Amino acid sequence: MHTIEPHYIWRDRYESERDEHSPFYGREYSEFQFSQKVYNYYIHPQWDNFGSPTLYMKILFADYDEGFAIIELMGEWNDGVTNDIMFLKRDVMDALALHGISKYILICENVLNFHGSDDCYYEEWQEDASDEKGWICFVNLLQHVQAEMEETQIQFYVNLGGRFNEVIWRPLAPKVVFKIVENLIHSEVKQLRY
Repeated sequence: MHTIEPHYIWRDRYESERDEHSPFYGREYSEFQFSQKVYNYYIHPQWDNFGSPTLYMKILFADYDEGFAIIELMGEWNDGVTNDIMFLKRDVMDALALHGISKYILICENVLNFHGSDDCYYEEWQEDASDEKGWICFVNLLQHVQAEMEETQIQFYVNLGGRFNEVIWRPLAPKVVFKIVENLIHSEVKQLRY
């Protein structure tokens, strides 16, 4: 697990530790000292801890003019025991929302497991985002993780599954990824209306 590092190709465009609006502003990272773990496995030191002992993140890009953020996650998402969604919502998403972010793309291909609890924080997050004409999208979920999320019924608050699991994003610029996901969301909404 220590070889899985956050996507770094966009670092010439955005670094969360240099963004005054980011909850990770001012953080310093080591390339060589591994101190964070998911259970007994060390992870790459570039991942950001936001309060969960098993789920880590990296804000890959934030555009305050267009109101979107792209965030990569890694580890085990556990709402049942450690209430990860509470930390994610209160300590990260609320901080970004204060500065105009209302559209969230969470890249979840390195989320290895999900353990649900209830959907209250997801509902609150969706209501906050949609007040600003925003949305939340989980991209590239592993099949068993998606199934676990759907058991908790969070698909009513978050765009996930289907074509959202087929987004090829790594070689693209962040604004292109945003437009692709936004177009997918709008096409899903159109299909629901007809």
